[in-house]
Amino acid sequence: MPADTRLAAHDERAAHVKALALAAGFDLVGIASAEPPDSLSHFGDWIAAGYSGEMAYLAGQVERRRDLRVAFPWARSVICVALEYDSSPPYSTAAPLDRGWISRYAWGDDYHEVVGVRLRRLRASLLAELGPHESRAYVDTGPIVERAYAVAAGVGFWGKNGCVIDLEHGSWLFLGEIVTDLHLTPDTPLPGRCGRCTACLDACPTRALVAPYVLDARRCISYLTIEQRGAIPEPFRQALGRHVFGCDVCQDVCPWNRRRRHRGPSSFEPRPGLFAPALAELAALDVQAFRQRFRRSGIVRAKRRGLLRNVAVALGNVSVAGGTVPLDRLASDSEPLIAQQARDALQRISEGT
Repeated sequence: MPADTRLAAHDERAAHVKALALAAGFDLVGIASAEPPDSLSHFGDWIAAGYSGEMAYLAGQVERRRDLRVAFPWARSVICVALEYDSSPPYSTAAPLDRGWISRYAWGDDYHEVVGVRLRRLRASLLAELGPHESRAYVDTGPIVERAYAVAAGVGFWGKNGCVIDLEHGSWLFLGEIVTDLHLTPDTPLPGRCGRCTACLDACPTRALVAPYVLDARRCISYLTIEQRGAIPEPFRQALGRHVFGCDVCQDVCPWNRRRRHRGPSSFEPRPGLFAPALAELAALDVQAFRQRFRRSGIVRAKRRGLLRNVAVALGNVSVAGGTVPLDRLASDSEPLIAQQARDALQRISEGT
């Protein structure tokens, strides 16, 4: 088959794949080559700098994540998809003083399930339409630096806050991908659109964005409230404010999110009690109540010990009527981490710090 004919066939097949992705329920889709994007050449340096913190699964998979073909030698293309999840306009600063802040991505159903259902639907369509082929589908679970491939696929451009940003959907995006042995024409990456804006760097409470496009996870509130397993380091406790699970600040202030034109599906609408929940109410959760309240929610990742540790820090950061009552309860919790964090918060309150 002449080269021009093969190229045209690949182009046509890529267009068909994209149509199937949109039909499966995704907002955005693009195709990247399985060859590692140029941005991944810095991944090893980022790990070496210690910016991954306690996330040992990243440090232990440098070669696999720098080039996905190490894990999937048969891979030729990566189908990258995105689904918007933000469904409500309020910002964390609008929450009442006695309320905690849960990141938008965890307000609704677990994104692994919601995006996973769509990916399985797409994968089944690809097999039915294009015949047998090798593929793997992932939603934030495989040895793949999702953002790097999404940017390479033209799904969005790489923002200074480290997020993938689309001009119409902003950065409130869940990413997924299908690694395949299909020959598909790759898309062209989009040019950056951050310009001189440094809103995300300036607004970060812990200065986790140490440079444009460079995140020190060890300072990031999302990392500290979810990935950090021990006590919250003292230098960052006050900066956590009322964040009890994740952080939206660098996306809240992004001009592209203020201009977005779409909303996420109903699956991501806030469940009762997940938008700005009362800190005292969270502090009263026992193991069974925690499991029941956050069943099929992304918050289970932090476990009760992690969430209530964060609640103790948040209670220590706010001054409200009866604020020490839930802390007194947490200070005698059977989980040592929670009890210690609550005692530290009570001490800070008594010292006026």
